[in-house]
Amino acid sequence: MKFSPGFKVAAIIAGSLAVTAASPFFGLSIISPSDIFLPDHPDAEVFWRLRAPRACAAFLAGAGLSLSGMVFQAFFRNPLATPFTLGVSSGASFGASVYFYIGGTLFIRLGGVGPLFASLAGAGLSMSLVWTITRVKGGFSTVIMLLAGVVINFFFSSLVLFVQYLSDSHDSLRIMHWLMGSLAGLETARLADLAFVILAGLVVIRLMASEIDLLTAGEELAASRGVRVGVAKLKIFLAASIMVGSVVSLAGPIGFVGLMVPHACRLTLGWSHRLLIPAVFFAGGCFLVLCDLASRVILAPAEIPIGIVTSMLGGPFFLWTLFRSQKTGDLF
Repeated sequence: MKFSPGFKVAAIIAGSLAVTAASPFFGLSIISPSDIFLPDHPDAEVFWRLRAPRACAAFLAGAGLSLSGMVFQAFFRNPLATPFTLGVSSGASFGASVYFYIGGTLFIRLGGVGPLFASLAGAGLSMSLVWTITRVKGGFSTVIMLLAGVVINFFFSSLVLFVQYLSDSHDSLRIMHWLMGSLAGLETARLADLAFVILAGLVVIRLMASEIDLLTAGEELAASRGVRVGVAKLKIFLAASIMVGSVVSLAGPIGFVGLMVPHACRLTLGWSHRLLIPAVFFAGGCFLVLCDLASRVILAPAEIPIGIVTSMLGGPFFLWTLFRSQKTGDLF
C-alpha cells in the first residue's frame, strides 16, 4: 500500500512529536506521568528542571543540524555534504578552545555564556573567510566555496589541536570533552536563544524552498527562471551556517546528524523541498532526542557524549551512502 507524500510528512511530524514528548520520562529511572504535576515531588523536579529542557535542546539542535545538512546537500548537489562542510563547526570549536585555554579571563563578565560567545565568534570568523575567498576567486562559485570550506575546516581543526597541545591537562580535557559534543549541563536560559535562531532559520529556508529546488536542478536553470543565484546562495549560506554555529556553540560539534537525516528523508519523500523541509526539521529533532536518550542510558549512571553516539551511527551510514551513490551513478 502506497501512501501520499503529504501523509508521510504528517506521519513523520506526529511520530517525532510523540517520541520527543515521551523521551523525558525515560532515563536512569522511569518517571510516571502522574508524578510530574505533583508539587515538590523529586521526579517532578527532575522532569521539569533537567529532562524536559534537555529534550527540547536536543530537538532544536537536531532540527537545526538536519535543516543545514539538507540545504548544503542541495547547495552542492551531493548527499555526502554535511553542515560542517564549510568549516563553521571547526571555527566554532576553535573559538571555544581558545576560551578554555585562556581560562575565561577576557570573558569574566560573561560567566557561563563565555564559551557561547567565543564559539560564535569562531564560527563567524570561518564564515567570513569562506565568503571572502569565494568572492575573490570565483564570484560565488559553488565549487570554489566547497574548496574554500574544506581548506578552512582543516585550518581551524589544526588550530584546535595546537591550542589543545598548549593547554594544561585540565584545560585539554575540557576541550576534548567539548569536542565530543554533549547536551549535559546546558543552561536552560540558552534554550530561548537557540530556539530563536533555529526557528528564524526554518522560516528563511521555507520561504526559499522553490529557489532551493531550482538550484538543485542547476544554476543555469535557476537563473533562467528568474532566481538571483548569487543572492539566493548568500541567504542560504548565512541561514544554514548561523544555525550550525549556534548549535555547535551550545552543544559542541555533533557530527553526522546533517548527513543521515536529510538523506533518509529524501529517499522517502523525493527531492521537493516543500515536503522535505518540515520532514527534515521534525525527523532531525526526533533523531537527536533518541541519540541523547541512548547516551544517557547505555552506560548509566555514566553518560556517553552524544557526539560519540551519532558518529557510531554515522560512519556506517556514510559508507552506505557512498557505495549507493557509486552504484546508482546518481547523487540524488
